[in-house]
Amino acid sequence: MAKQNIYDDETFFGKFKSDRSEELNFNDTIETPIITAMLPDLTGKNVLDIGCGMGQHALQYSRMGAFSVLGTDISEKMLAFARENNSAENIAYRRLAFEDLEQVTERFDVITSSLAFDYAQDFGGLMKKIYALLKDSGYCVFSMSHPLATAWDGVYDRYTRTADGERLYANLRNYNIEGVRHVRWVVEDYEVYHRKISTLINEIVAAGFIIEECQEADLPEEILKAHPDKFGGIIHKPDFIFFRCRKQNV
Repeated sequence: MAKQNIYDDETFFGKFKSDRSEELNFNDTIETPIITAMLPDLTGKNVLDIGCGMGQHALQYSRMGAFSVLGTDISEKMLAFARENNSAENIAYRRLAFEDLEQVTERFDVITSSLAFDYAQDFGGLMKKIYALLKDSGYCVFSMSHPLATAWDGVYDRYTRTADGERLYANLRNYNIEGVRHVRWVVEDYEVYHRKISTLINEIVAAGFIIEECQEADLPEEILKAHPDKFGGIIHKPDFIFFRCRKQNV
């Protein structure tokens, strides 16, 4: 199974780190507030953060009262940054691709992931591995790129625009054709997997989960008005989708 490690590419990592350091960025402004609101109480809980990246969420969960946090990621560069900048006594970081999650022997109360599952070739298999790692009644709360975003194949502009460049509406193309997408984003041949919303829902349920909540990316009107060039596309399509799933008692 493919294990993409684009974040150890020097160019890609440098651009990603630069974007995340901006005061207003998509992760901190859009993604983090939504996924945080969907989390259960983390007090005293054992948490696994899959695709932990630079460790911002792992440190957040530690400060929210988690007993322990394990962050896993395939990227050495991301983990090095996490260990240096987002560490705590109850946080451990481990290099591990999510395709190899069966190597984890611990069991968790809560498993989270932020914008990493787009890289999963076998989403259904991944959800089954996560289900097996959860304790009874445990939660999996995750975000990923919205299928309306991953449908884009890079052939045409994401938006139809006016002569002045203003976005009129988002273009939707090949939504029903699932599978890998190769597009240019920072580097050539950036790779993600596109799935329909129904596929995501059905594979989550097939793994055994109860879906308790689903959200789509949005922003308060005052932020949209203040930063239309940066975030204006969100009024045409949500960039991210979020799920809160609960493991049934067995």
